[in-house]
Amino acid sequence: MKNVFLVAVSIMFYTGFVLAQDNMEIRIPLIGEIAPSFKAESTIGPINFPEDYFGKWKILFSHPADFTPVCSTEILELAAAQEDFKKLNTQIVVMSTDSKNSHIEWVSSLEEIKYKGRETVEIDFPIVSDQSLHISKSYGMIHKNSSSTRDIRGVFIVDPDNKIRAIFFYPMATGRNIDEIKRTLTAMQLTDKQNIFTPANWQPGQDVLLPAPASKEAADRRAEERDPRISSLAWYIWFMKL
Repeated sequence: MKNVFLVAVSIMFYTGFVLAQDNMEIRIPLIGEIAPSFKAESTIGPINFPEDYFGKWKILFSHPADFTPVCSTEILELAAAQEDFKKLNTQIVVMSTDSKNSHIEWVSSLEEIKYKGRETVEIDFPIVSDQSLHISKSYGMIHKNSSSTRDIRGVFIVDPDNKIRAIFFYPMATGRNIDEIKRTLTAMQLTDKQNIFTPANWQPGQDVLLPAPASKEAADRRAEERDPRISSLAWYIWFMKL
């Protein structure tokens, strides 16, 4: 009788868990929202995201599966840039839907590849297992009734306060641009420190934008200050040299 009771309780617990999973809200978290939390196994052990990295910038980089050609080149480019991200106080966290053991084998294989003529590199960021697709669904990367993982190709930049600051999505056949992700991160860190913006195609070291004057008259007063660092293209477009 006791065994029957335990089985019944187990079935009720499992059913409740499945229903909770089925009823979870599937939506992409918006910029400015707190990044959804998750606990998972990874190639470096269990992690609690984003709490484990509070005070750092975080980049969550998702993949539909291990050992795929496009994703493999992306991991190699991330590994080549990992020291640059460390200097930017940023933790890379990669997520894929395969098992931890598969991730470990994938990393082992990638660490033997000399990509683009570079020497081999040790991958020191975690690759998280999401076999249940719970993480993918909590970040809105897969429909709750879908069994396809092909669209799990998102990038989420999370700030030191664990708020989502930028989101990228890429199709299965198009490799992600790691330099663009790093450029966006650098721009956000810069504009967080000063009341400035970055123009289209901005690169570190280039001129930045000032907030637009409230009126033409305010623009004229700014021009009268004759600050040699400042120039304008129109009364509402002002550049400044850093």
